[in-house]
Amino acid sequence: MEPNQSEFAGKVVLVTGGTKGVGRGIAETFLGAQATVVICARNQPESLPGVDGRCAEFHACDVREAEQLQALVAQVVARHGRLDVLVHNVGGAPHADAATASPRFHEGVLRLNLFSTIHAAQAANAQMQQQDEGGVIVCIGSISALRPSPGTAAYGAAKAAILSLVSSLAVEWAPKVRVVAVSPGLVRTEQSHMHYGDDSGIAAVAATIPAGRLAEPGDVGQACLFVASQRASYMSGSNLLLHGGGERPAFLAAATAGHS
Repeated sequence: MEPNQSEFAGKVVLVTGGTKGVGRGIAETFLGAQATVVICARNQPESLPGVDGRCAEFHACDVREAEQLQALVAQVVARHGRLDVLVHNVGGAPHADAATASPRFHEGVLRLNLFSTIHAAQAANAQMQQQDEGGVIVCIGSISALRPSPGTAAYGAAKAAILSLVSSLAVEWAPKVRVVAVSPGLVRTEQSHMHYGDDSGIAAVAATIPAGRLAEPGDVGQACLFVASQRASYMSGSNLLLHGGGERPAFLAAATAGHS
């Protein structure tokens, strides 16, 4: 059963990195559910996420800076009086050889992906604990936390750490605040061509996924909507995998090739 869309009317949702890609899809999903949505990024986007004439509110914020995250939450509360849901979506890392990447590079990856998560969660929790209805913190993870991540080893390690963080915060901050991870697999965004090449390359990658396609940003948005809803009120400290069935084991293809 789908979450009751009207339950988000009057709710205030903050989506970090909500200007493009997965974050934009998440923001648009909550807008469609009648929530008041605030997004942040370092730079003002060319256009704001919008649904049926309703647009997200933008604030500039570098999530790598804990003080800026605290100020962001304070701005949201000053303007809207509350914060019901935080979806911490910001993250990523360029491809790099783990054997030669610099200490500064690895520190930067951890700062963006792991440290920003705990700092954003701290800022949101401080407000949510004061609210009668508490709140929900959703951390966007990655399938990279659960399988080898060659070329993005530090990123995979950071995402794995986030799963541990989520389970610990869920215990510390209960019962007022639920903390949940949503971990997508491969998602088709405006930057997919940078990773998988042209349309034929994207199609070839999609063919390796049991679902037959990459996820869309809206798929991740719907998962976030569910875990933030009352339908998932007993869900905390857990990780929702969203990978279309995962990846076909390589040994199956090797065995088939051996009989060709």
